[in-house]
Amino acid sequence: MATLLHIDSSVFPAEESASRAVTEAFRKHWEEQHPQGTAVYHDLAAEPVPHITADAHLAGFVPASAHTPGQAAAFAERVRLIEELERADAILIGAPMYNYTIPSTLKAWLDNVILMGRTAGENPSAKGTPVTVVASRGGSYAPGTPREGYEYVQNYLRAVLADALGLDVEFIVPELTMATKNPAMAELVPLYEASRDRAFQAAAARARQLAERVAA
Repeated sequence: MATLLHIDSSVFPAEESASRAVTEAFRKHWEEQHPQGTAVYHDLAAEPVPHITADAHLAGFVPASAHTPGQAAAFAERVRLIEELERADAILIGAPMYNYTIPSTLKAWLDNVILMGRTAGENPSAKGTPVTVVASRGGSYAPGTPREGYEYVQNYLRAVLADALGLDVEFIVPELTMATKNPAMAELVPLYEASRDRAFQAAAARARQLAERVAA
């Protein structure tokens, strides 16, 4: 049975969150293809994982037999999250842009699962696992736009997910999500609606594609 690791990090509920709406659509199509499968879900806004501590960090560089009680406890939480990553057949991440980058809760999850010599390094333990990132944003930071240089979501996540963890990354980018809320962006509403529609279509297509890939 296929396992989907689904992570949301938006601080807003589903009815107000562009990233949650699209990850929900992806998961719906995924579960239609894998009705007997397993979905491991983390809502990092409701239940954040611990931010990395000195004990959790240092424990990754010494044998378990040499761990202090504090290191052992902190590292156990890292291992639990790492094992979820390694067991997943596909990964789905909602990553809205807050102040030009990802939510701190998502950064905390990444800090826990990136472990040199295991998930990162020459032979990453989850290498090749497909990961779909829904990278929503209130404006547009696409190439050629005035704020292109402020894009620290896709650039950063590509570096850590693809380069460090060896995952197979694809982004879905619903943009201009503030157009319906900010009067100054009213003329951009049609572009937002088109972006939203493309995101839902891409989520459905990606879910079906990965379902076929996992079943093959």
